[in-house]
Amino acid sequence: MADGQQDPHRHTGWRDPRRLAPRGGDDTPDHPSAEPSGGRPGEPGDGGGAPRSGRRRLFRWLTLGLSAAVLLTAAAGALVYLRLNGNIRDLPLFGGIGGDAGTERPDAFGRTPVNVLVIGSDTRAGRADCRLGGDCGPGQNADVEMVLHLAADRSHASVLSIPRDTVTDLPACRASRGRISAAHRGAVNSTLQYGPGCTVAAVHTLTGIPIDHFVMADFAGVVRMSDAAGGVPVCVDRALYDPYSHLRLTAGRHSLRGQGALEFLRSRHAFGDGDDLGRTDAQHLFLASLTQRMRRSGSLGDPAGLLSLADAATKALTVDPGLAAVSRLTGLAADVRKVPPARFAFTTMPTSPDPANRNRLVPAPAADRLFAVIASDLPLRVTGAPRAVAAAPPVARPAVVRAAGPPDDETFEDARQAQVLGALTGPGTAPYPAPNDPLPGRTAAGRAGCVAVARKRTVRLHGVAMTPTAAFAASRAVPLSAH
Repeated sequence: MADGQQDPHRHTGWRDPRRLAPRGGDDTPDHPSAEPSGGRPGEPGDGGGAPRSGRRRLFRWLTLGLSAAVLLTAAAGALVYLRLNGNIRDLPLFGGIGGDAGTERPDAFGRTPVNVLVIGSDTRAGRADCRLGGDCGPGQNADVEMVLHLAADRSHASVLSIPRDTVTDLPACRASRGRISAAHRGAVNSTLQYGPGCTVAAVHTLTGIPIDHFVMADFAGVVRMSDAAGGVPVCVDRALYDPYSHLRLTAGRHSLRGQGALEFLRSRHAFGDGDDLGRTDAQHLFLASLTQRMRRSGSLGDPAGLLSLADAATKALTVDPGLAAVSRLTGLAADVRKVPPARFAFTTMPTSPDPANRNRLVPAPAADRLFAVIASDLPLRVTGAPRAVAAAPPVARPAVVRAAGPPDDETFEDARQAQVLGALTGPGTAPYPAPNDPLPGRTAAGRAGCVAVARKRTVRLHGVAMTPTAAFAASRAVPLSAH
């Protein structure tokens, strides 16, 4: 072959014509010298194939790992959801004979308020409740009855306590095994013997406030909730010992958990005048503190605390079918969290002594006005220092209750209150606190004040009547309820 002539068969390896095609606008064809030595990409000798293949394998493993993590998270979430749903117990909302629990009226935007009856049961049927309650046996009464009202726009809320010693006209109810409890006059807390639906019927009959849901907790449930919240801060202005509830505290602030929290909620001889009105003030302080603690603990920033609270709450509660799902309970909790603490009011139904029994109470005439304000979705203004209410003081002008809110809300609220209460201000109507005379109670804002310990001889220790503070000094061997 002549010098300078190229042998066409000199390169014996097969050349893929696609590799010789110009690349991405490069008009210069691949030169044989640019061809990587060796065989196919990824084989030994392929200078760029090995790193590319490693990256592909890494990407595949990352994709598989992330997919597995997503599936495991979804499975765990589903298991937690099923577990929490399985904790919830439900019973019918309304147990009355005839009628219903009332219907909410929507506002101009179609939004409706929500009223939830909160019931604390003193049942001793379960082993844990039997141990905590101090005795055992069938039957139950309502130790706590509160109406939680959430405004249609969720801008304000209120909790109305109905003293357990209140005597009123009770409706006929369906009892167990097809029996019927006839309408009669009696203590409102006794209706729980026929189920929470009968208590709903009684509270609706008493107040005229529509009841959309109920939530009921027993002794053991209160213990679980306070433990899950990490303790509930409370304050008492004097040292005290109540031999009946076994509550024993030094003066000042404490964090109550477990049985100590239950003793605080159940004590009726240690606070105020040693009656049920003093106990409701203590319960309001406890709930206001629990609300603040749950705002901090039950958040997305504390998933462990959130799960602990959710597990404790679902185990502690019996609800109506309308709340018998985790999504509905969390929706209700989210609505509660929307309300600013300064516009979350706690108050007690105005009462007078029962003429037939000095140990019982009856609704005071002013109670009807308070019921009308709540049913009309109006905000309440309360003092920061609760006091027992026997009857509303007379005033010369129509009664209104105004919430503490931004100045631009006041004109609107005054107009709404005047419209609602105008029909109630005529001959024979009872007076109600004026705007500058707010209702006794407290809000959920800020640091709660101290509960007033009874100054009277409301307890008996070793057969001797004495004050709770004197009982504290005489019971040094009894352990404290808070450590």
